[in-house]
Amino acid sequence: METPDNATEVSAEAPAPTGIAAQDWATASADPQYRAAVVDLLGALAYGELAAFERLAEDAKLAPTLGDKAALAKMASAEFHHFEQLTDRLTAIEEVPTEAMEPFAKALDDFHRQTAPSDWLEGLVKAYVGDSIASDFYREIAARLDADTRSLVLSVLDDTGHGNFAVEKVRAAIEAEPRVGGRLALWARRLMGEALSQAQRVVADRDALSTMLVGGVADGFDLAEVGRMFSRITEAHTKRMAALGLAA
Repeated sequence: METPDNATEVSAEAPAPTGIAAQDWATASADPQYRAAVVDLLGALAYGELAAFERLAEDAKLAPTLGDKAALAKMASAEFHHFEQLTDRLTAIEEVPTEAMEPFAKALDDFHRQTAPSDWLEGLVKAYVGDSIASDFYREIAARLDADTRSLVLSVLDDTGHGNFAVEKVRAAIEAEPRVGGRLALWARRLMGEALSQAQRVVADRDALSTMLVGGVADGFDLAEVGRMFSRITEAHTKRMAALGLAA
């Protein structure tokens, strides 16, 4: 999963972590509700990385050049490595990775089925927009996690290179054929709506995750802050659209 340069950023002057965010996993996981929230989070992330690996492998088949195929294959490999990191952590905390992922499989599969790209450019925009929204969402949550889990989550959100790759290819395509821009802008707006709806559904369906977001087991979130979080994600999306050369 990627986090492009213009993703939402955490201020360098952010206050020092407090509460659970200042604890390690061994201490924080003594709270069963917090543990359940983290297992959900790692399960959702793991399935997302597995789906990203599969999607990139499929997108490589649509690549117009051998160089593009190789670039996507390299990115797919990075996504699978992230998947392995997450499943290794789930195993290490005595959870079954497939069981942790299962509650999120249908929602993610439905999202990918409803937003299947029709060509190479739509696939690039989908990966750039969809993965970036997910990365922003998980980074917001990561700030409220224990130190050990936070470190893992941030490491698997490292940029695989897909962001810059997508921007380069999409901008070049629009420059060559300006009419492409309108179609891709509509596509990106659809993806934005679907991705945010999916994130909200996943949280609403999982009690531990929703409690974490509204402040039950994590510091600093309340219902108003959840609204501000989604506003920040929307603002970051607008910046990414500009980077692609598209209207938000």
